[in-house]
Amino acid sequence: MPRIDAHQHFWIFDPVRDSWINDDMSVIQRDFLPADLRPVLTANGMDGCIAVQADQSETQNDFLLSLADNNDFIRGIVGWVDLRAENIADRLEYYSQFKLMKGFRHVLQGEEDRALMLKPQFMNGIGKLKDYGFTYDILIFPDQLQYVSEFVEDFPDQKFVIDHLAKPYIKDKKIDEWARDINTVAQHDNVWCKVSGMVTEADWKNWKAEDFFPYLDVAFEAFGADRLMFGSDWPVCQVAASYAEMKGIVEQYTSALSVDEQAMFWGGNAAGFYHA
Repeated sequence: MPRIDAHQHFWIFDPVRDSWINDDMSVIQRDFLPADLRPVLTANGMDGCIAVQADQSETQNDFLLSLADNNDFIRGIVGWVDLRAENIADRLEYYSQFKLMKGFRHVLQGEEDRALMLKPQFMNGIGKLKDYGFTYDILIFPDQLQYVSEFVEDFPDQKFVIDHLAKPYIKDKKIDEWARDINTVAQHDNVWCKVSGMVTEADWKNWKAEDFFPYLDVAFEAFGADRLMFGSDWPVCQVAASYAEMKGIVEQYTSALSVDEQAMFWGGNAAGFYHA
């Protein structure tokens, strides 16, 4: 079974477009391309990856598709389209010609309207994804988890995955409200979750592996090993940890799983979810 990193990014750094990469994150204020990732994946025993959009533009889709054309370890792309556009069906029809375009996401975590996902125009776009076999990545902060159950229950045949465990407040050791809400969302069997992005939500300089285990306990109890997938969030993870360090945390935790469960978590679930 392939070992697939279900969440990473490529970019040619632009300080204006990529202003979210502030000076505290100077280590990633540069270009990150397939030639940078390939040796990292190989060194860490990974066979491929899912490249996820880092800029909300269709230009980014073109960029990622061009990279995938020349790098067969890129098993799929999660791009961006304006789900609220009147011509959303046309755009989805267009992207359906690209085998490696697996799904889409919107940076909901950055929206002033915290419940944007429930707005009719947005829901209209989501409702068309399954017609073309596309998945949807839910990128949110914990305060938005309260809207997810209402969001996903309207689309029982649509495949959703929550990015980065919905970014729990690991640095502050807050867990109760997040745990309650993530358990509620996990009751919808069309929702998966990525074990990714944890180190960036911790104390970047002083985290310990044990800081993450209570959150992993919640995630594995809520979703089970068959609806969780590993993602590195490379290169963003490098603000707090190397790829190997970040992966090591998860390896330590998942070592208690059965061989079959580990195989699904480290690649089988991602391969099935994204048809990768």
